[in-house]
Amino acid sequence: MHALQGCPIEKTGRATDNGVMGAAETDEETLLALQARVGKIHLRQRLGMEGVYEHKVFGQGRTFFHIENWYSLRTLIRNSLRLTMLHGRSRRNARRIVLRENPIPVVGLPPAFEGFTILHISDLHLDIAPDFPRVLGEAVSQLKYDLCVLTGDYRAETFGPCHAALDGLTQVRAQLGKEVYGVLGNHDSIRMLPAIEAMGIRMLMNEQVAVQRDGQCIYLAGIDDPHYFRADNLEKAADAIPDDSVSILLSHSPEIYKLARHADFNIMLCGHTHGGQICLPGGIAVIKNASCRREFCSGAWSYHGMAGYTSTGSGACVVDVRINCPPEIVLHRLHVA
Repeated sequence: MHALQGCPIEKTGRATDNGVMGAAETDEETLLALQARVGKIHLRQRLGMEGVYEHKVFGQGRTFFHIENWYSLRTLIRNSLRLTMLHGRSRRNARRIVLRENPIPVVGLPPAFEGFTILHISDLHLDIAPDFPRVLGEAVSQLKYDLCVLTGDYRAETFGPCHAALDGLTQVRAQLGKEVYGVLGNHDSIRMLPAIEAMGIRMLMNEQVAVQRDGQCIYLAGIDDPHYFRADNLEKAADAIPDDSVSILLSHSPEIYKLARHADFNIMLCGHTHGGQICLPGGIAVIKNASCRREFCSGAWSYHGMAGYTSTGSGACVVDVRINCPPEIVLHRLHVA
């Protein structure tokens, strides 16, 4: 497993247009470990989609345009901010992580979970700047909570090396509590999975776990990226959850909120949108980067009785700047409704 620390299946051939992996040499031990972890078909599909689509600007996924893959935009944003004398301030903004608290009343919550607190971190993009891991580590180091969840996007790019992102995540993990769960985002390769789990982060790949407290339990489920690679399988993630149990869904993107509600989840925690990252005064996002209404793209929301929260993320994408949209980490506190 140690070979996986550097996103090792870089040797694997590019997928062909029909989604089948090429015949180039592959780290067999790595592939077998991943196959045992997520299943043969899921692995083939995810690697195939990564090989064909991971860096496309147009097409694929739930939105037509993918701003994170438009590389000339980076120079345009930086130069525009320099011309308006905002570049330095916007970079400082991206390093001022805000702690938000979000109370969630839950019908049927077991009494043992009254006040149960979940630290929610999303869109870390830890390798976009060398100081991002330290800034996030400092922001979480003194917090008290019962469980931590990560809703994807550990890497800054959508393809290429994973080393720096994994090194950054190792630094952050050292500042977190014992129980940490996560899901992959559209910037993350499935090749990163074993290295992340070796850090003591349980990744939920269309899976669920029972969270126990004083003899009572709630369920935590997580799906693979539903936005770009569309590797999510809600049926697999939710089917084993007993009826009438309180359940929480981790999803990288809010875009499947309707399906999540129909799957009978009580709470959905997600990210992906960055809240716009560069916003007009009043926090109005210039680009929402998700195929759902704006009300579901930032902060707390509700859909037919399901409570949701879309984090603006702790990191930054494309460039390490923020305007009128501070980075955040969130403490969700569950209460009996």
